[in-house]
Amino acid sequence: MKRSLVRLVAIALFSLTVFSSPLPASAIDIGDILKKGAIIVGGGAVVTAIAGPINDFINTVTLNKGAKFQGHTKVVPIVSFGSGTHIGAAQVGGQVKSAVEKTQAVAQLEADFKGIRAKVLIPIDSINPVKQFRRVQGVGVTAIIDVKL
Repeated sequence: MKRSLVRLVAIALFSLTVFSSPLPASAIDIGDILKKGAIIVGGGAVVTAIAGPINDFINTVTLNKGAKFQGHTKVVPIVSFGSGTHIGAAQVGGQVKSAVEKTQAVAQLEADFKGIRAKVLIPIDSINPVKQFRRVQGVGVTAIIDVKL
């Protein structure tokens, strides 16, 4: 079961990576913005489809290591902005169930400051942050899910 889940995640994220590779930039193109929005929503649907088993797996691992999160958790897509648009997954957690339920994705903003690379992870209330989003207060990122391709 775990291997088939890992394979499914790997195939999904690989497909998203291949089909969402950025094209050479020339000018702002509304078609490109719409394409990125569609990729984000599609990638978010893949992550959402496998979120339950991944969330259970992370909670089991942390329980077995004596580091279980004492609150509510769920897995949501990560949408990265900075050097291209990417999609991944993160587990978020909070003490208030309604705040965790309100969280639809994690926006990852990438920036450099005097040779220091920063990745800012923000739980947000929208699956498509290209359109619009608000930060969800009281929720933090408890795990990052990567798939080796």
